[in-house]
Amino acid sequence: MENTVNFPTFVFVGVLILSCLSLVRSDASDHRYKDGEPVPLYANKVGPFHNPSETYRYFDLPFCSPDLVTEKKEALGEVLNGDRLVSAPYKLNFKEEKDSSVVCKKKLSKDEVAYFRKAVDKDYYFQMYYDDLPIWGFIGKVDKEGKTDPSEYKYFLFKHIQFDVLYNKDRVIEVNARMDPHSLVDLTEDKEVDAEFMYSVKWKETDTPFEKRMDKYSMSSSLPHHLEIHWFSIINSCVTVLLLTGFLATILMRVLKNDFIKYGQDEEAADDQEETGWKYIHGDVFRFPKYKSLFAACLGSGTQLFTLTVFIFMLALVGVFYPYNRGALFTALVVIYALTSGIAGYTATSFYCQLEGNNWVRNLLLTGCLFCGPLFLTFCFLNTVAIVYSATAALPFGTIVVIVLIWTLVTSPLLVLGGIAGKNSKAEFQAPCRTTKYPREIPPLPWYRSAIPQMAMAGFLPFSAIYIELYYIFASVWGHRIYTIYSILFIVFIILLIVTAFITVALTYFQLAAEDHEWWWRSFICGGSTGIFIYAYCLYYYYARSDMSGFMQTSFFFGYMACICYGFFLMLGTVGFRASLLFVRHIYRSIKCE
Repeated sequence: MENTVNFPTFVFVGVLILSCLSLVRSDASDHRYKDGEPVPLYANKVGPFHNPSETYRYFDLPFCSPDLVTEKKEALGEVLNGDRLVSAPYKLNFKEEKDSSVVCKKKLSKDEVAYFRKAVDKDYYFQMYYDDLPIWGFIGKVDKEGKTDPSEYKYFLFKHIQFDVLYNKDRVIEVNARMDPHSLVDLTEDKEVDAEFMYSVKWKETDTPFEKRMDKYSMSSSLPHHLEIHWFSIINSCVTVLLLTGFLATILMRVLKNDFIKYGQDEEAADDQEETGWKYIHGDVFRFPKYKSLFAACLGSGTQLFTLTVFIFMLALVGVFYPYNRGALFTALVVIYALTSGIAGYTATSFYCQLEGNNWVRNLLLTGCLFCGPLFLTFCFLNTVAIVYSATAALPFGTIVVIVLIWTLVTSPLLVLGGIAGKNSKAEFQAPCRTTKYPREIPPLPWYRSAIPQMAMAGFLPFSAIYIELYYIFASVWGHRIYTIYSILFIVFIILLIVTAFITVALTYFQLAAEDHEWWWRSFICGGSTGIFIYAYCLYYYYARSDMSGFMQTSFFFGYMACICYGFFLMLGTVGFRASLLFVRHIYRSIKCE
């Protein structure tokens, strides 16, 4: 039975590796420039600093706009990331210095003044890209010094940007933008204001090689005090794993040893005793679970998400997701998810057929919709919100068509092919014990052995091993920090899998020892319960650790985090069940069952 997995898995993984290699591209644009040659500068977006999802097009604010605004053609991942690059009004030719060059003179109307003032009050920042290097800056400032009443605050717009560019021979290495604190436009009152927007450019030579120009962004997450916290997180997790596994292994090994000795007695001695414990239910422990089509679909989706996570880690560890490789992560997620749908189809249908299911087509449809369905509904709602806000998070119609085509032409066919391969695998469920015709009645159990307390115990321990690292991930995804220590994150992920598997196995044993044979679904939901704890952490992070606000940002944060945590539930639930299945098969194979 085990060998039937090899061929389809080999095919899927082979295609997947080829597709992943196509995602790997060299560092940004390797352009060499001559003196005075134009270097591409694109304005990307503006938005409230504390609301990373709420971003708008650069020229939605009444900045100086060139006569012809040229939009940069963007890849799928860039659009999904909310990037909308257009030609900027500033001209930064290679090694050409400028001192207070005027971009435009503009009379701001009352409405434009009010618009800018609202943006300054919300800490709007702008983002640009110069030769694919990121530039940030705030558009203005609020003067609160010595003022307690908000009505006395003064609002100012920066009108002079100082660009400092470092170069090495004929290449751009680094760029920074500084706002002149003395060149301001007063926006406090609702009246027309004359504004003269200017910029300066200074060039300086550096010895930094072109290949290392992104290192400064990578190093920001590798500062000594950050590394200390990361290593403390790993040590904390490792100690948790050692204590947990050591404690549970000691108990389980001792208890199982006694069980094997007791159950290994000769038949006459065994007949004189009344069977108790997990051997007593050997005729029911492999009885197939209720809702087996849904159960198989959960395993298929969980296996696909696990495979997706592993390949994302592989790409991260080889350096594909270097800082500001715009859209690379989103592109990888879409492509790999589409290509791994065959694994979901194969796993779900194969297991469903092992459970003696008849309607494998319905099971395949359920597998395809189990994760994509909630994700699609969430996307529809959030995309509508983004359209109402006119934010860049709203996907253009063309991008939506591309995603639908990927799902129709790649995801669905591979899902069906995987399902057909799973159906034709002719695998049989390997059960060491025969299942009786009628199930035994489960004895009444204390409240702490019910599903919810068991889920709380099973989810808390894995969550405690990863919660320190979660803060840095959240600060990167829902903030402006950069996360590049993927090796540490991978170690934490391995620890998460080990703890999840071990605690689920332990709880499964205690459940069987209490003569409760309905362990299938219990092991799955206990393994996946860490996802619920992660979502609870979302509430803490939003209200205690972030300054996010507003309906759009709130809905995006809790909407997409719900989908991510649901994915974790399916993935870790699959890990918990697979570990429990191996354990249950092992212990019942080790005793003589009549």
